[in-house]
Amino acid sequence: MASASSLLSEEQFLCSICLDVFTDPITTPCGHNYCKACITHYWDTNDVCQCPLCNKRFVKRPEIFVNTFISEMVDQFRKSKQIKKTSNAIQEPAKPDEVCCDICSENKLKAVKSCLVCLTSYCETHLEPHQRVTAFKRHKLIDPVKNLEDLMCKKHDRPLELFCKTDNVCVCQFCTESDHKLHKIVSLKEEYDGKKAELGKTEAEVQQMIQERQEKIQEVKHSVELSKKDADREMADSVQVFTALVSCIERSQAELFDVIEEKQKTTEKQAEGFIKELEEEITELKKRSSELKQVSHTEDHLHLLRNFPSINIPPPTKDWTKVNVHRSSYVEIVSTAVAQLEKTLSQEMKKLGDELRRIQQYAVDVTLDPDTAHPNLILSEDGKQVSHGDVKKTLPKNKERFSNKYTVLGKQSFSSGRFYYEIQVKGKTGWLLGVARESVNRHQELIGWEIGLKKGNEYYSSAADHPVLLLTVREKLQKVGVFVDYEEGLVSFYDVEARVLIYSFTGCTFTEKLYPYFNPHSNQSGKNSVPLTISPVSIP
Repeated sequence: MASASSLLSEEQFLCSICLDVFTDPITTPCGHNYCKACITHYWDTNDVCQCPLCNKRFVKRPEIFVNTFISEMVDQFRKSKQIKKTSNAIQEPAKPDEVCCDICSENKLKAVKSCLVCLTSYCETHLEPHQRVTAFKRHKLIDPVKNLEDLMCKKHDRPLELFCKTDNVCVCQFCTESDHKLHKIVSLKEEYDGKKAELGKTEAEVQQMIQERQEKIQEVKHSVELSKKDADREMADSVQVFTALVSCIERSQAELFDVIEEKQKTTEKQAEGFIKELEEEITELKKRSSELKQVSHTEDHLHLLRNFPSINIPPPTKDWTKVNVHRSSYVEIVSTAVAQLEKTLSQEMKKLGDELRRIQQYAVDVTLDPDTAHPNLILSEDGKQVSHGDVKKTLPKNKERFSNKYTVLGKQSFSSGRFYYEIQVKGKTGWLLGVARESVNRHQELIGWEIGLKKGNEYYSSAADHPVLLLTVREKLQKVGVFVDYEEGLVSFYDVEARVLIYSFTGCTFTEKLYPYFNPHSNQSGKNSVPLTISPVSIP
């Protein structure tokens, strides 16, 4: 018997409205065929109910039903077209790692489906009966797999379509009636969906762990980079200081040599003067000696007696018994030079060991954030000064703004490394300075790690995990330096003028961004009106 595709052409299965193969074909009373949706829409959009082809009018809209005969013919026509298209398509031979069609005899083609009922894998061509024959349509088709026998129950030779949650194994229908009769049984799909959801959750957790570790790697690398920068900076500073020390030693040595040489020249000049005087006296004495010899050898008694008074008196000379050329003592000179050198070296070493000087290398530029400022605070245009005002301003409400304390945060945040900044507090009778976490409650009393001044002369420190302590300072603070080492969990405060540490919070745990914060306190009727000022850092 000839198939529908051999007796009819495609034009005979086309709807005259959509010009495509019929979908749910219906027949009008006049005998013409249309898609059910097409004719319904046509009648809904026209005032007159008539046939689009013959224009036959209907007094009442006909009740329409799907023409089962034509519908089956259309279905067979579509399937035959698909089969023909599939058979005409070029199918590739199966690769070594792909599932082969079990029906192909010579040139094994790639399987596109496997049947759990037939326990056979099919290519496009040999799969056609499962798409056409009603009995085969009921078979369970899955993506092609090798070793289909593994999907069958070894005991009952039935498909493993169920899952026993009690024993955590796949079972067939017969298993649920015997060995697993009282066990909790679910479908493979249900268990698959559950396990897939668990795997998705686990995968998400794994990805989160991977991301956290990648972020940690970046954090470690960043810390290493910061450490290297610190090491390079310290090495450069050390080279500079030790070069200065060597230069100082060489200069002191040259100065010492100059002093010794000058001393020696003075000694030699003095000795030359003594020698010249002695030689002149020797010449004069030799002359007198000659005269004495000459008179003493004369036979003329009268001549001897006449000259005796003048030549018998020794010529005037210097008493050289108390004259000495002392050797210069260089011990004192060297000792003085060494003492001066020690003083100079001590000053240079003090610079090298100046903790604050090293910390000031981490200076950052901090400006005030007006979006966080309490309504009573007055900020300068450059964001470097803050003071308390008597009038409470009307400002936009936001979650960042402080409402309980006269506080403002810095715009800059820090989540790694080290940073340092300085604040001028000169002339104030009360203030509070420190750093706070990003998540700080903007409406509570305690902010973060802080030191402050109250009553004009009481300095104190406070933090959530530290008791309030009164601090002792040598002199009234003029400028305060704030230093934070994020990785070390360190917050330190310095007296910039005296260059000494005021107080340090150690062992802190930082897990989020840190912000500098400032509280100028109430102006106390003008007694505390001087602003807090963020000062540029000057390294000596």
